[in-house]
Amino acid sequence: MNDSPVALITGGGSGIGAAVARQLLDAGHRVTVTGRGEDRLREFAAGLGNPGDLLTVPGSASDFDDVQDAVDRTLKAYGRLDTVVANAGFATHDTVADGDPAGWTEMVLTNVLGPALLIRASVDALKETRGRIVLVGSVAGFVNTPGNLYGATKWAVTGLAENTRRQVTEFGVGVTLVAPGRVETPFWDGTGGLPPGHLLTAEQIAESVVWAIRQPAGVDVNTLVVRPLGQPN
Repeated sequence: MNDSPVALITGGGSGIGAAVARQLLDAGHRVTVTGRGEDRLREFAAGLGNPGDLLTVPGSASDFDDVQDAVDRTLKAYGRLDTVVANAGFATHDTVADGDPAGWTEMVLTNVLGPALLIRASVDALKETRGRIVLVGSVAGFVNTPGNLYGATKWAVTGLAENTRRQVTEFGVGVTLVAPGRVETPFWDGTGGLPPGHLLTAEQIAESVVWAIRQPAGVDVNTLVVRPLGQPN
């Protein structure tokens, strides 16, 4: 019987999610990653040599049936679930005054509904292991910027983390919000390039996520805001 811990990561095929998956695998965890792009998940697994402790499950983070399927397949494959990481999310990079509403629904559903669906689908399994929920938020969920609807979705994630903690702490389940500043990931692909100044790497943010996951039993680290030096906001 393999009793090594098990993590499920949404949006795990690239960026921060992929970095978390790699580091957890290196630490001896068994890992499931989800994502909407089946080809990307396949390429991610192939790049790691298709390890036996990695399960890839295509699906949308904003569809409850897909999320529940990922949880069920993880439990069937590994027999337990210790950690979920709600990482899937994206930005439309526009504003409420001059943006295109066509993209807003998907962004709000992925960024806000997605983490809530993951919590709902996994909480019973996490109660059994006294596990941990990690929500990947953003500095944009603490600092207001003009017209930033993406920022509003991350303010919602900030609230969801504390609201969830207040409910599940009595079950022995921990909740950690990790709020990155500027990170060099595909997040910036729609903006024409990376912003100026120093950026964190996805691996550096993943180190914070993994640090929170590997805290001793009984320790609940709740909020980590991680900025690169030189980012004032």
